[in-house]
Amino acid sequence: MSVVVKTVESRKDLRIFVKYPLSLYEGCPYYVPNLYLDDMKMLDPAKNAMGKYSVLRKFLAYKDGKLVGRVAAIINKLANEKWGHKEVRFGWIDFVDDREVSKALIDAVIAFGKENGMETIAGPLGFTDFDSEGCVVEEGVKDISSFALKYNYPYYKEHFEALGMTKVNDWLEYRIMVPNQVPPKVVKAAKLVSERYGLRMRKLTKKEVLKGGYGRKLFELVNKAYSNLFDYTVLPPEVADQYVDSFLGLLDMKYLPVVEDSNGNIVGMALTMPSPARATRKCKGFLFPLGWWYLIKSLYIKHEDAAEMLLIAVDPDQRNHGIHAMLFNDVIGCLIEGGFKYGESNAEMESNAAIQNVWNDYEKIFMRRRRVFGKEI
Repeated sequence: MSVVVKTVESRKDLRIFVKYPLSLYEGCPYYVPNLYLDDMKMLDPAKNAMGKYSVLRKFLAYKDGKLVGRVAAIINKLANEKWGHKEVRFGWIDFVDDREVSKALIDAVIAFGKENGMETIAGPLGFTDFDSEGCVVEEGVKDISSFALKYNYPYYKEHFEALGMTKVNDWLEYRIMVPNQVPPKVVKAAKLVSERYGLRMRKLTKKEVLKGGYGRKLFELVNKAYSNLFDYTVLPPEVADQYVDSFLGLLDMKYLPVVEDSNGNIVGMALTMPSPARATRKCKGFLFPLGWWYLIKSLYIKHEDAAEMLLIAVDPDQRNHGIHAMLFNDVIGCLIEGGFKYGESNAEMESNAAIQNVWNDYEKIFMRRRRVFGKEI
């Protein structure tokens, strides 16, 4: 029987869409689900602040009456305008190992793209760079995925290649072992940079971040620092506010060091958190009835061995001033004090030699390579 692809129309359909990976990855020790409520909000254009700047359609695939796949087709108007292309993205894509199913899903995305005048397809990508992106195409150490970066079965790569899609961009993930002490040269460099340029390190309070306008300031810095990276979407203020409210409000502020100049401007920041990956697996992404407790416990009370190093942003105008040393000095010190064994890097572009060189000073383990695939349509 052929594959039937249906458009997600109702709230019930959306619940089916969001829950599908729980059955597909049942028993897989590496998969970490998204938080159910986060996906329900993100995939509802009326509730997602990016709904104003994107066009979305979601599809479910059935074969012999059984649910066998899902995909979201996204047209990011902001990214298309900034980068001068007409691209339809595919994200939230999962499917059984059946070439007919993956083809039907991608064909649905392509048809949606053509309906809206698009000329290329690329993915896996989300609405913005703060959504999970890329397909795992190479594994180093097989272990549980981080919370921020999603795992997928190895066969995904072969399916995308069979559909004529090729590499658009690659990212690398590393496990960085926490040293016994902050390297002396980092301590020395941090002190020198602080004194030479009149910079200071401090920790923000939740009140400052959520109510005092610092949440927006942080994302203004991220926008400035990341604006020229691959397909980056510069976040409008209301979209930044959404990420602040949904994520930063949950974060322990001691893992959010910022560097300020003599005028109080934020010129550097690092975002790290105790990994909630195992807690999220335990509750299968549902906050109720006990998922909220598992998450709070992992973030504040008894954390896992891993910390997730989500991002570092430095004002491009001061990129050569050594601000990274101040941030690393603080972050490594916090990880040592917290008893973490290792940090999981976020996805780093393989072409980013600067960050790759930073990790050469530490014991590291290659974890995964992930890829965005694409082609003309």
